[in-house]
Amino acid sequence: MLLFGILVNLILLVVMFAIIFKANHSVQGARAQNVSSEDLKSFGYKQELLRDMGGFSNFAVSFSIISILTGAVTLYGYGFNQGGPAIMGVGWPLVTLFVLFIAAAMAELTSSIPTSGAIYHWASILGGPRWGWFTGWLNIIGQVTIVAGIDFGCAGFASALIFGNPTHVQILITYAVILLMHATLNHIGINVVSKLNSFSAIYHIIGVFIIIGVLTAFGPHHDVGYLFNANFSTMTSGSMPYWFAFLVGLLQAQWTLTGYDASAHTSEETIDPKVRAPWGVYLSVAISGIFGFILLAIVTMSIKDPAAVAQAGNNAFIVAIQQAVGGWFGQAMLWMITIAMWFCGLSSITSSSRMVFAFSRDKGLPLSHIWARVSKKFYTPNYAIWLVALIAFLSAIFNNVYAVITSLSVIGLYGSYFIPIFLKLRAKFKGAWTEKDDGPWSLKGWSNPISVIACAWIIFLIVLMTISPSDVAITSSITLHYATGKIFISVLVLLTIYFFAYAKNRFEGPHLGSYAEISQRLRKKDDATVVTGEPVQH
Repeated sequence: MLLFGILVNLILLVVMFAIIFKANHSVQGARAQNVSSEDLKSFGYKQELLRDMGGFSNFAVSFSIISILTGAVTLYGYGFNQGGPAIMGVGWPLVTLFVLFIAAAMAELTSSIPTSGAIYHWASILGGPRWGWFTGWLNIIGQVTIVAGIDFGCAGFASALIFGNPTHVQILITYAVILLMHATLNHIGINVVSKLNSFSAIYHIIGVFIIIGVLTAFGPHHDVGYLFNANFSTMTSGSMPYWFAFLVGLLQAQWTLTGYDASAHTSEETIDPKVRAPWGVYLSVAISGIFGFILLAIVTMSIKDPAAVAQAGNNAFIVAIQQAVGGWFGQAMLWMITIAMWFCGLSSITSSSRMVFAFSRDKGLPLSHIWARVSKKFYTPNYAIWLVALIAFLSAIFNNVYAVITSLSVIGLYGSYFIPIFLKLRAKFKGAWTEKDDGPWSLKGWSNPISVIACAWIIFLIVLMTISPSDVAITSSITLHYATGKIFISVLVLLTIYFFAYAKNRFEGPHLGSYAEISQRLRKKDDATVVTGEPVQH
């Protein structure tokens, strides 16, 4: 495992910086040719949201939602129990590597088609209304459950620090208060949230450095080799070998590195979106990957009693910090992490509400005319904001649902990421997407291989999350086994029924504007294929 871990980390660094150099070269070339960002009118929409975000603020939204002080922390115990220290030393960089391919493919699409609908718009343009509808629903499922996962995790930490050993009711009350604060701030206006997001990005970076500095000063309990220890797992048994437990434990990193499509969803509020928004998508993953690895490495090396950390469950990170530091200083660090989670949830509602707004604008949701409204005073999608907060609260009412919520958010979000990336590959193969359709942020000849790797990883990921063991206690005597897979499949069945019973003949998809030409080209290629029975050569 040691050699494999070192190899993965080296490959990660090479890929990360190679993509940065390639994309930057493309952007500079576009700048030299005076290629400018199109405004929203080219998509047939009126500019309703305030376009006031700079490049750093756009990046900060995704960076804050990824929030290594949230996902990596709240699921620390889950990952540690599944795969032990190797989840941090090998699992984290392995997931980061593949997520970079996905982020790069999405950044290209963001540069080409910068709207609040983002993923949903891309799928509609490249595949038609049906693809767009399912993509929009998958993304909303992922967006809402990620809000629930973030804010419920924040509530768990905050209530543990306030009450010591909180009841489920106390956690739910704390959760409701946090959601109320986030919805209110998002309602007030993008200027307030934008400033808080920018502060959040700086806060996260400083927070990571403080934790690393303090733990280094107190002295790690293990050497670097401990990070590649594959001998510790509380989940392995005769029915679950270590390799499968390790793969299941990748949820820790995979859930953390989600939500970076937020930079695309806020592109209508970003200045120069064809350049700044794709950089926000990609760099939020790259920087989070680096800082996340350093944070997890130093915390894991500071563990003194692995068994006690494993037994702590969702509070494993708290126990690890208390073992390493303890006292009031340890409590202060944990409060600092809780505040970072609060910032993360704030950004997540921003992104989720924009997706609900964009999808409702095209009548993709029930009662769309309500969720598509924009506050005349604050220029924010106020009804969409409160809808997201309400559904997020309801999804976390039952006990022991945290792993299910986080798994569903990964499946929903990455399922929605897969569709437009795959459709773009298909359009390229058919000759319907040409180089002139690329935005300034482009990987040129690297684009297709990167997209293929991204699609392959997403398929593997969704299958893994669907078959992973997860139990939810519905009542004292009724437990839903393999809850994640059963819930996801049930949702897909219901969506399919709803689509064919109602939406199929009523949902027309988004306005395509100038991008209707791409859809027309694709349809012509499809028609030619049907007539000749052979793929079109180009």
